[in-house]
Amino acid sequence: MLSAESAAVIRATLPVVAESLDEITTRFYGAMFRDRPELLDGMFNRGNQASGAQRRALAGSIAGFASALLADPEARPDALLARIAHKHAAVGVTEDQYVIVHKYLFGAIAEVLGDAVTPEVAAAWDEVYWLMAGALIAREALLYQEAGVRPGEIWRQWTVVERREETADVASFLLRPADGEPALRARAGQYVSVRVRMPDGVRQLRQYSLSSDPGGDLRRITVKRVAGAEDAPDGEVSTLLHRRIRPGDELTLSAPFGDVVLDEDDTPIVLVSAGIGCTPMVGMLDRLVATGSDRPVLVLHADRSPAEHALRRETRTLAARLPRGSTRFWYEQSGPGNTAPGDRFGLMDLAGVDIPADARVYLCGPLPFMRSVRTQLLRSGVSARNIRYEVFGPDLWLPGTVDAADETADAA
Repeated sequence: MLSAESAAVIRATLPVVAESLDEITTRFYGAMFRDRPELLDGMFNRGNQASGAQRRALAGSIAGFASALLADPEARPDALLARIAHKHAAVGVTEDQYVIVHKYLFGAIAEVLGDAVTPEVAAAWDEVYWLMAGALIAREALLYQEAGVRPGEIWRQWTVVERREETADVASFLLRPADGEPALRARAGQYVSVRVRMPDGVRQLRQYSLSSDPGGDLRRITVKRVAGAEDAPDGEVSTLLHRRIRPGDELTLSAPFGDVVLDEDDTPIVLVSAGIGCTPMVGMLDRLVATGSDRPVLVLHADRSPAEHALRRETRTLAARLPRGSTRFWYEQSGPGNTAPGDRFGLMDLAGVDIPADARVYLCGPLPFMRSVRTQLLRSGVSARNIRYEVFGPDLWLPGTVDAADETADAA
């Protein structure tokens, strides 16, 4: 895949480029949005830009792809590419936009690195970029084809038929296609983008997992209102949905995408989540019930308190409907009258939890939580290849970190 000449240049310059990627991506986004402000209208999330999450995810993907090519120049890092392609398809990225990104990205590289960007260096990194872009373009074209939509034309109007308050800051919205036509096929574990117009007229979007069985024409999303932190404002989309959206209103949803989906094998399943990361897990659980699965299913969830555990009762009910389903919950704080036998307090600790070595494990929650649980799973004998994870927002779980953990676990 990567020519020997370019591989030598990339190997020599990758440390310098990697050290400068944060500044490069900062300048890249600044210049691109200055010249192409329309890209902030319905394409890029302003919250991710403000927090720097999008910038860090881009830097990580570039470094991860280049490192993978150096490790095996004749192969492509398919797992990394698949994750990015699904994220791109969910916001309607099209082939022509890769030309725009190339222009501003390489302009930023030249600004930051200056004279270090010789013609040979520029050519080598250009090769890396187009190898990555070409692979993504092909994958995204296939995703659009499989979804039954034209490239970039992913949007459809849906009517809210029910709203349910799950906790003080979490609400579920049940939707059906506004045009009366059948819903596009979706798989348990996938997500949709929700695009709304903000008070200033700019459209913003956010991805939400399907939190119920997606086998019919109804779709459900469960939305946590995101409170701002020091480095980011309140979540624009989640706040608007909580404040304004009621039954009878319409929402603009994308076709469903996402590469972390419930498999159709017969191996045991372990669903592990924290906080609002429970949403794709409940969607998978609901699908298992709907299909009459008799697979062993263990649901593990951690939350701040029982009162803040969204879909808590539903999770228990669904697991109880499976012949071999069970649940275990951990809470940092107790709540009067809200606990149940088997509930534990403190952080999730898998010591004493019987997890089959051949289980398919699905992870979703904050990154520190997923890293901790993944380490525990690997130590318990679960193979790294059987652990799948979903990240809400830009994927900041850098590929190199995960790969290194895999190699350590497999060697042990």
